[in-house]
Order: sequence, then structure tokens, then C-alpha cells
Amino acid sequence: MSVDEIYQKLKAKLSRIVPDVELQIKSELIFEINKLKKKRNALVLGHNYMEPALFHSIPDFTGDSLGLSRKAAQTDKNVIVFCGVRFMAETAKILNPEKTVLLPAKEAGCSLAESIIAEDVRRLKKRFPGVPVVTYVNTYADVKAGSDVCCTSSNAVAVVESLKSDTVIFLPDEYLAKNVAQETGKHIVFPKITKNKIDLDTNIDYQLIGWRGRCEVHEKFTVEDIKNVRADFPDVVVLAHPECSPEVVEAADFSGSTSGIIKYVEETKAPHYLLMTECSMGDNIAVANPDKDLLRLCSISCPYMKKITLKDTLDALKFNQYKIEVPENIRIRAVKAVERMLEIG
Repeated sequence: MSVDEIYQKLKAKLSRIVPDVELQIKSELIFEINKLKKKRNALVLGHNYMEPALFHSIPDFTGDSLGLSRKAAQTDKNVIVFCGVRFMAETAKILNPEKTVLLPAKEAGCSLAESIIAEDVRRLKKRFPGVPVVTYVNTYADVKAGSDVCCTSSNAVAVVESLKSDTVIFLPDEYLAKNVAQETGKHIVFPKITKNKIDLDTNIDYQLIGWRGRCEVHEKFTVEDIKNVRADFPDVVVLAHPECSPEVVEAADFSGSTSGIIKYVEETKAPHYLLMTECSMGDNIAVANPDKDLLRLCSISCPYMKKITLKDTLDALKFNQYKIEVPENIRIRAVKAVERMLEIG
């Protein structure tokens, strides 16, 4: 496909949300990326939070972290370029140790992944011996390595229930843990963590042990946001990601993973939709569903996802940067937790 053909295709899709001059510049980058993809036998994965011009052009597959993890596990390509954040690229490397995995932006991190370290997991396991550990996939490899099984927002409840355990440690997202607790009927507690010890009143009945990590995007959405939008659009359907607070999830009409939200919009008809999730995803759903009216709170976006650009992706393929490495002693433990997640689905 020529530069002009790429531009015309993007213009037809994105002219309402991306300036024309930007589309022209990005069409040239896309053309160069496509050439290098073929030359290097590379697979490009694009998370749902990628900016529209990238999301609707270069990825071979788009989706949420669970869906993209599956694609990473199945590929026969030599190189995987993960347009997402570091923990996602690490997961791809965990599943494909022999392949080159590239993250286009060096500092594409995650506030949630930064909220817990491997030592925290070890301390919890020591304090609660024999209790299985479920770790959200939004964590780094060494944290996954200390877990029994990983989960995503789309299968968290299924993962917890699959353990058939009276008590489960669920890390590190506070709000996702609370939402899982509500859905499974488990009483959740959050131990008091200090430098020297983990305190918990053993007289309290509990079935889920949580952690105080949060997504800096989803924690910003409030019930007041929903009330304000409903005041102007009484017939709006509100969709919330389960990393939002339980109060927001309760006030919403539907809660689900990014893929679950996309499917809901595709399969339903409503006068208006409000997405309580990352801003670029609202753009991408609007592009894919031009007949649907998407209302968004566009001031709330992920600063880490925004670090991934088409120029960075081109440089990643051109200069083999930034290469993801996971030490083998960590990988062999982490892969068990990730594969169990994929088996549960």
C-alpha cells in the first residue's frame, strides 16, 4: 500500500478526530513501518488505549492485555513489537523467550505495576502461608513470578473462583479487588503494611486479602461525573472499567474489560454511551462505530500509553529498541502463572 493509499484510508476513518496534516505525516511513518515489519518478520500488537492513527493502521492485532497475550503466545514471527506498556511487553517475552520483544518507548510504565514489588509478595506469602496468590497481569515479571496465577480484568472473577480456596490473596489493584469481592461474595480486607511487618486483625472474618494499588487513570472517575452526564443525557448508557471504584461500577450500567466494553457497544443500541476508561479508547470505539454517539471525559488519559508513538515504533524496528529482557529464573516461574491465566480464559 502506497503512502497516498494509507493516507486516504486513514482520512476516511479518522478525519473527524485527527487533523489532516497529522494524517499526512503519519501516513509516511506507517508506510515505513509496514516495510520494516515485512523485512524483519515482525508482529505488531496494539493495545486498545493506543492513539487512533496508530491503533487503526500498523497493528496486526488489537485488543486488551488478555487477548494480546494470547496472540503473543501463538505467533511464529521473529520479532514482537508491543504498542502498549512495559508489563505487557514483558508478558510477551515471558511467553516467547526465544523471540525479540520490543517496547517502542523506554519509559512506558504503569502506576499500578509500580505499586508493588516482588518483596511485597514474598512478605504476604510468609504472613499468610498456603494462601494462593492471584496477581493482576498489570504487574512486572518478578511479581508474576511470586504468584500462583495471573488474571486480567475480564477473567478476574473466574480465576479467583477456579482456585476453590476459602482465602485468596489478590494483588495489586484495590478497586478491582473490591469489585471482585462484591461479585464473588467474599469479604475483603487490606492488611496494614509497614516496613517491618504486615498487620491484620485475625479476629476479622475475611476471604480476600487485597493491596492498595490503583490505576491513576481509572481512580479519577467519580459518581459525580456520572450524575453530571446523566443530568444532560438522561438516556445515556454508562460503561465502566472494573479498575474504577466500586461506587462508580455500581452507578454504571455495565462494567467490563476494554474488550468487554467494545463488545457491549458493538452489540447494543443506545442513544448515547459514556465510557469510564482511557480517552483514546473512546476515540477508537467511536471510529469503529460511527453510528453510535460516544460521550467521553477526554481529560482523563494514560500518560504512559501516550508515550507510544508511530515514530517510536518505527525507531524500535529500525534500531532494535527498546529490547525487553526477563531473567530466565524469573521467567520460568512467571510463565506458569501466565499460562494458568490463559488456560482459564
